[in-house]
Amino acid sequence: MILVFGKTGQVATELARLAPDAIFLGRNAADLSDPDACARVIREYAPAAVINAAAYTVVDRAEEEEALATTINGDAPAAMARECAALGVPFVHISTDYVFDGAGEAPFAPDHPTAPLGAYGRSKLRGEEGVRAAGGAHVILRTSWVVSAHGSNFVKTMLRLGAERDRLTVVADQIGGPTPARDIADACLRIARALQADPDTSGIQHFSGAPDTSWAGFARTIMAEAGLACEIAEIPTSDWPTPARRPLNSKLECAGLAAFGLTRPDWRKGLADIIAELGGRA
Repeated sequence: MILVFGKTGQVATELARLAPDAIFLGRNAADLSDPDACARVIREYAPAAVINAAAYTVVDRAEEEEALATTINGDAPAAMARECAALGVPFVHISTDYVFDGAGEAPFAPDHPTAPLGAYGRSKLRGEEGVRAAGGAHVILRTSWVVSAHGSNFVKTMLRLGAERDRLTVVADQIGGPTPARDIADACLRIARALQADPDTSGIQHFSGAPDTSWAGFARTIMAEAGLACEIAEIPTSDWPTPARRPLNSKLECAGLAAFGLTRPDWRKGLADIIAELGGRA
């Protein structure tokens, strides 16, 4: 039995479709602001594997709520990982490109030095450090630009605004790989099974959609796929100030996925599936 932290988020929703027999823990069953309670839940269920698909993800608000973000994204995963290590249970933890500073143009390798730009990235990095320190079988799966037909995400926002307006301005100097939540969920399940078979496959892996693009390029593809005539005008990040700094380069080097029989998913196929599920509307 697989135990999943998360129930209504994008990846957790897709995990429920792919692994309906797994047990999914929402906030009422496992509040990540109480790390000790998360560890107790793992001890009570004694699962075959644990996937943490829950997180504090409101990047801008994290600048004002860093303590809470750090508890949820840092201390809770560390507590989960320690309990999994004590039980000999593999642990899969989802992390983010925000642990990097976004400098340069080359894709970031899993062993590249981390240097988060803001509170959200710092909180996620603390979680990574806690998971590694626990010493159990684990994979930290860093991903980027998560999209799906569920929750709040860039695809749904573009579909809504594109149906309302003739023209949108979208940042063009942030580059990364959009990643469908369904593909992330599939990767988590495959990795969990691989860890059960061989704990030595532990480590950090990168998983992002291909090909890399800008937010503006992604927006144009969304409009074309949905049949919307909305024009996308490119602007630099400096023209779209936000409380939290975003990395300009979110490209991730994903070669290590081959060890799990995985490759970078084509986000264009995932986008078509998302828009079809939404019926062309957000």
